Amino acid sequence: MPVPGPGYTITARVSAPPTASSAGDLAAAVGRVGGVVTAFDVVDAGVDHIVIDISCNALNEAHAKEITEALGAMDGVEVRKVSDRTFLVHLGGKLEVNPKISLRTRDDMSRAYTPGVARICQAIAAHPEDARRLTIKRNTVAVVTDGSAVLGLGNIGAAAALPVMEGKAALFKRFAGVDAWPVCLDTQDTEQIIETVRVIAPVYGGINLEDIAAPRCFEIEARLREMLDIPVFHDDQHGTAIVVLGALGNALRVVGKRFADSRIVVCGVGAAGSAIIRLMQPEGPGDVLAVDVRGIVYPGRADLAGDPNLAWIAEHTNAERRSGTLAEALVGADVFIGVSAPNLLGETELATMNSDAVVFALANPDPEVDPMLATKHAAVVATGRSDYPNQINNVLAFPGVFRGLLDAGARTITDDMLRAAARAIAASVPEPNPSFIVPSVFDLSVATEVAKAVRDAAS
Repeated sequence: MPVPGPGYTITARVSAPPTASSAGDLAAAVGRVGGVVTAFDVVDAGVDHIVIDISCNALNEAHAKEITEALGAMDGVEVRKVSDRTFLVHLGGKLEVNPKISLRTRDDMSRAYTPGVARICQAIAAHPEDARRLTIKRNTVAVVTDGSAVLGLGNIGAAAALPVMEGKAALFKRFAGVDAWPVCLDTQDTEQIIETVRVIAPVYGGINLEDIAAPRCFEIEARLREMLDIPVFHDDQHGTAIVVLGALGNALRVVGKRFADSRIVVCGVGAAGSAIIRLMQPEGPGDVLAVDVRGIVYPGRADLAGDPNLAWIAEHTNAERRSGTLAEALVGADVFIGVSAPNLLGETELATMNSDAVVFALANPDPEVDPMLATKHAAVVATGRSDYPNQINNVLAFPGVFRGLLDAGARTITDDMLRAAARAIAASVPEPNPSFIVPSVFDLSVATEVAKAVRDAAS
């Protein structure tokens, strides 16, 4: 069951009677409707009243409203104002530009800008490769989206995608010291996206594609990789695949199984699912069954002809050429990896998996199966959520991956680099157990180790 979290936090300023029981009564009112009080601050007091800021975690916007109404319904209580603390974080955006140099004197200006900057321009014109050394290019990544597949929100467009891309850029800086900038394109035409990225590429040392819907994302990434001399990385594909592969290796260690002996079901064959399958292939899994909304993917299925990605999946998985539903695919499976939709499984399906099963239910915010239910049948359970153990979070991968690529001056990115990153993440948990198969997203050593692994693989 979901629990109230910091993604929906309100602060209600209320006026209440100045009695000894007021604080307890307010907290109890919040608790009765399922809210969680996180802070309680007295901001003013008088003979006949006390003003309190009470902060609470809620499940969603409707629940936040329910909490507010519960407070307002109390005798003698007036709700004066309610602030959504998540919206407050985003006021004015989450990024800014700060110069790295002092600009206090005429000499400073003359060197950083005209006339001195002209010499730098001439040097780069004569030797274009020096742009990496003499400009922001050496440490800068473009976070590019068309807003067509943002989080679980779907196609919300470029402007609405900007808060997510700002957050992504902030994570790049926080965990790897990479200067990233959102590039939200007001087009969903494949050719326009490719051409736009091509013409802005000279500024950047790498391109992070983000939240671009499948199957267009596959073509966009492939063609940009062919034409650009900097790494192009679609995080929804490869970031997820890196963390899943690292976590799965540790999970199989916990249950005493090998890839070669494991039947793995991957539910969802869009950007993430396809990349997981491709990155996992060299590990030699016993068999992989890919499942989408039409069931198990197999050669000859009627819808493969127009989808090269799906055709590749059909050709390289499902050794027994099985067909059927997700429930049928799970019978005798050792591993379930879900990157699809919420609430697809129940106890009946989980009970048909092999003993010591591994379940990665990664749909976010609501996974394919209730994690608490999954723990009744699986030895190891992972989700994409921060309120359960074993969170599969791309932030374990992309900051370190790009740090390594930039430090190496890499001009491309390979699967060997991605698998090196996965091994580095797995090695960050030297003694995994059922509740600890991946490191914390706040373990700053992870990005350093991932960067080193990618840098070594690039050399």
